[in-house]
Amino acid sequence: MENANVLARIAAEVGVGVHQVTAVDKLLAEGSTVPFIARYRKEAHGNLDEVQIGKIQDRVKYYTELEERKETILKSIDEQGKLTDELREKIVGCFVKSRLEDLYQPYKPKRRTRAQVAKEKGYEPLADQIWNGEPFEGTDEDLQYARDILAERIADIADVRGAVRQAFATHSKVKSEVVSPKPTEPTKFEQYYEFEESIATIPSHRYLAIRRGQAEKVLWVHLELEKEPVISRILEILEGLEVRGILERNRLTRAQIELAAEDAYKRLLAPSCEIDVVVEKKMEADRAAVEVFAENLRHLLLASPLGSKAVLAIDPGIRTGCKVAMMDATGKYLGKTVIFPMQKQLEAEKAVAMIVAKYHAEAIAVGNGTAGRETESFVRATLKKLHAQHPEIPIPIVVSVSEAGASVYSASEIARKEFPDLDLTVRGAISIGRRLQDPLAELVKIDPKAIGVGQYQHDVDQNLLGGKLNEVVVSCVNGVGVELNTASAPLLERVSGLTPTLAKAIVEWRDANGRFESREQLKQVKGLGPKAFEQCAGFLRIRGAKNPLDSSAVHPERYELVERMASDIGLGVGDLVGNSLAAKKIDIRKYIAPGVGEPTLKDIVNELVKPGRDPRKTFEPPKFRDDVTKIEDVKEGMKLEGVVTNVTAFGAFVDIGVHQDGLIHLSELSDNYVSDPASVVKAGDRLQVTVIGVDRARQRISLSAKSKPTIGGTGMGGGAQPSRRAPRTTFGPSSGRGGFSCNPFANL
Repeated sequence: MENANVLARIAAEVGVGVHQVTAVDKLLAEGSTVPFIARYRKEAHGNLDEVQIGKIQDRVKYYTELEERKETILKSIDEQGKLTDELREKIVGCFVKSRLEDLYQPYKPKRRTRAQVAKEKGYEPLADQIWNGEPFEGTDEDLQYARDILAERIADIADVRGAVRQAFATHSKVKSEVVSPKPTEPTKFEQYYEFEESIATIPSHRYLAIRRGQAEKVLWVHLELEKEPVISRILEILEGLEVRGILERNRLTRAQIELAAEDAYKRLLAPSCEIDVVVEKKMEADRAAVEVFAENLRHLLLASPLGSKAVLAIDPGIRTGCKVAMMDATGKYLGKTVIFPMQKQLEAEKAVAMIVAKYHAEAIAVGNGTAGRETESFVRATLKKLHAQHPEIPIPIVVSVSEAGASVYSASEIARKEFPDLDLTVRGAISIGRRLQDPLAELVKIDPKAIGVGQYQHDVDQNLLGGKLNEVVVSCVNGVGVELNTASAPLLERVSGLTPTLAKAIVEWRDANGRFESREQLKQVKGLGPKAFEQCAGFLRIRGAKNPLDSSAVHPERYELVERMASDIGLGVGDLVGNSLAAKKIDIRKYIAPGVGEPTLKDIVNELVKPGRDPRKTFEPPKFRDDVTKIEDVKEGMKLEGVVTNVTAFGAFVDIGVHQDGLIHLSELSDNYVSDPASVVKAGDRLQVTVIGVDRARQRISLSAKSKPTIGGTGMGGGAQPSRRAPRTTFGPSSGRGGFSCNPFANL
């Protein structure tokens, strides 16, 4: 983008320097990605972070679209022969889309209007006489036709339309009422049956709740605005535009213009401006909700990985049994079976014990869907018996794992390609086990919207939501780094610079040639050119590579620099990488050069100290109470440990080990005042909570994180609805190859 005024506006909006915006814009135009720019071009843009770079990217897109729209509008008006120098200047100098459309309003092709009919009947001269304050005569019918022309003329004035829109945006109230006939059964929208709140201050989650009530045909929703002040403002604008006759001419002229202004407001301006404000408010609410979803997803993706440990995964089921799958430490599928703990307990115990012993399972992942806690209790009891009979066998940890999205993955094309010979049920179990080993690597295979990361996610703009969540996935993948020799194609395609086609090509090269021994070999992959290599290389890791820098976040373009650093202190690169004492002695000031400043040099030294470090926290399994497995077990006053599953604008939902999440309203999050729940908790946090209310009829659990909570409170507030986990698929009988032999303790 070459428009200096636009670049300056973006700089002001983002709160950075114009030179920084210019640098980011140039890098984006050259095909660089946000993660690459943030990590490897810090000197160019002045050490901006991903959030700032992302905002610049968004604003560049906005103004690019605006400039394109300006060109279209200018061309349209010019073709009509109505483009004056003054109008051109106004359009060129406009930087707000709504204002631009207001300027274009008089020149837009219109369907047949009342004003056009009046003009065809010859009433425009009469309308001009009134508009100019000249003497006029006419019947009531004549004057009505003239006012139709004047009303459209008034409505087409950009300042008038902007003022009416502003009035709706700042002074109108959102009003909701229950539809008629009133629903006979209770609904979750009862608090909105008679409700009003300022459009300017209503929180996004409340607005989305009302919109959902409207979509479900439970509520009737509209904006209410006092019309007299708005019409007075329209007349003031007309006076400012020197429409003669408003103040100086006779009262008959004024009366006609006032009637035309009122008609313009009621018939032409109010309906369209209300829609504009409703759409903008919805977009504002969507953006706020999407930011919450994005933050929840980020923490979910960056959840602590169990790591390279053999995992036995169980997808719970009652009627059709529990689907069991075994993975080795790398996530490789080893085999499967079905057990029926509820119907054939002894046989199920023997099967689990045999698998644990034979495959040296280090962890057992149990899906948290229907019968999840019962299955978890069964597994713990089985392991206790196994340890009593065979104390020499290491007992694996048991972890409850979210099933959200597992059924979506199991039916996906990705799953079919990974496991073409396996049934849906087994694929779902494998997904549960692998997401315990590495949540990020497994969850990237699932549409982020299917993971269930927020309230009202189906009500917001799906393109906005999908785009933002994909940004988060890309950010997380590149922030952690990807092991080149084990990564799946879905994971690789999230790496900076790699497309789905290139990701597939990398996997095909790996299948044909064996493991990558160096990053340099990436250049042998078909279609992976210099630009793609530049963008992706630093985010790909090769564990055990000959060059130790290939397993670090140091970019290949800086290998020569690291070699010089090592040589200067009398070491080889292999002796420097991971040698924290030696790395910390490096005087980075000696290596400052064009394009390489302190930020990049500090990053390099940090990598030399801890090469390829994983930024995620150490895994720690949640600790749920064994005697609390369903909502009927939850009692007021109980103190429980829970895991935050979702953070919303009105509080946080917490998994306490029953199928229904509980809600900590923002008023119960802390002993201190909390305005933003995200400032106190995030998805994945472990909390000590107290149950302050249980509504079993509505499946609602109210929790508090306060040190001295008040028992018996609702804890809901703000129109919150309970967070329900995504419904799990009821799987059919197991099929496919590689099943276990369930001979009781055959290998012990």
